[in-house]
Amino acid sequence: MEIAIKLFQFILSISILVILHELGHFLPAKWFKTKVEKFYLFFDPWFSLVKKKVGETEYGIGWLPFGGYVKIAGMVDESMDTEQLKQPAQPWEFRAKPAWQRLIIMLGGVTVNFFLAWFIYTCLSLFNGEVYADLNKFSNGIGVTEAGRKMGFENGDKIISIDGKPAERLDNASINILLGDNATVLRNGKEITFPINKEGVAEVLKQREAKMYIAPRFPMTVDSLVTPSAKASGLLKGDRVVAVNGKPTPFFDEVGTVLTENKGKTVAIEVVRNGKQETLSAAVDKNGKLGVAVDQAGVNNVITDKKYSFGEAVPRGFVRTIEALTMQVKQFKIMFNSKIQGYKNVGGPIAIIKNMPVEKSADGGISINWTAFWSFTAMFSVWLAFLNLIPIPGLDGGHVIFTLYEMIVGKPVPQKVLENAQMIGVVFLLGLMILIFGSDIFKVFTGKL
Repeated sequence: MEIAIKLFQFILSISILVILHELGHFLPAKWFKTKVEKFYLFFDPWFSLVKKKVGETEYGIGWLPFGGYVKIAGMVDESMDTEQLKQPAQPWEFRAKPAWQRLIIMLGGVTVNFFLAWFIYTCLSLFNGEVYADLNKFSNGIGVTEAGRKMGFENGDKIISIDGKPAERLDNASINILLGDNATVLRNGKEITFPINKEGVAEVLKQREAKMYIAPRFPMTVDSLVTPSAKASGLLKGDRVVAVNGKPTPFFDEVGTVLTENKGKTVAIEVVRNGKQETLSAAVDKNGKLGVAVDQAGVNNVITDKKYSFGEAVPRGFVRTIEALTMQVKQFKIMFNSKIQGYKNVGGPIAIIKNMPVEKSADGGISINWTAFWSFTAMFSVWLAFLNLIPIPGLDGGHVIFTLYEMIVGKPVPQKVLENAQMIGVVFLLGLMILIFGSDIFKVFTGKL
């Protein structure tokens, strides 16, 4: 059931984005009286699932869910249908239109993607507000994992900025650190700036703990006892753990560190109960856990629930769109970094579907988390805009580059060059798609996904 809901969300999100992206090409093409032969959701090699011709355009749904397309007459595109191009250009063909009109048609898709993301982020800010862990409320600083320490952070650090830009939200900061070069923290009362160790970043990506390597520090207070061994230890709801095996552990992250060092052993737990300190004996399981649920009050204390008026939501939506776009661009930097080797962690459609957000109820029911769904759709819309602007033949960016060349030089790129470039681009993109899909399948069978 869960995988069906995730798959449905993925297909719905992609369908919305593809239809609106292609509409961004379709509408200016029609405005400039250019013939549009096909408008398809998904690709239709050999056959289509649904098709209907209305006027001069065939509308349909293909069976290969890798995107979609509009086929514009007189344009060198992924269909590689060059027979029509051997004839003299007709007034209603793409190639007969002025360069500035062709440029607008080509940029229509990414423009729609950008404004769609802006619209979604604006609506999310207006109707849902934003709930986030506020770094300014981390009175005890951060707790870090071994990978976080390898990057250069220490327990108790208070994050001030990343690459000179103020850090306010934990979720943004945890990602920006992975993409950044330098971090500034308040450590033992002193402001320190240090380079972010890329080997630590690689460790975080390898362990898929990008949102877990830093967290707020708070005391470990028992909320409930989950396992029989925890109940047998004598621990009670409300107990605050202050030491393990005689080692002071005023914060949750320190308790976790000592327990990890004592997997499968019995340890002495010192707790504060009703203002008095007591010592108990407790078993640590093979995963380094006591079998207790921790009171989340310490986490809740750092949460900010920010609301926006319409006048505030519109510019905030724009800022969120730019932040998402900037993040996509920065990812390329770590993807090809020799130390980080981010390309090894690139996921395709299978990985995306697996990580689609769902909402689980207390009784085990699963439903769509619509806020998370629209956040994903907005982020993915920005991602598609960025990808399509990469100047590779076969993508919108490739067509844009050739059109800009024509506008600057004053003469079009030879037709044969366009056809060869398009062929190379299509082969490259198909190869890349096969590689990414193959990587997903390999990870599924090896248990790495």
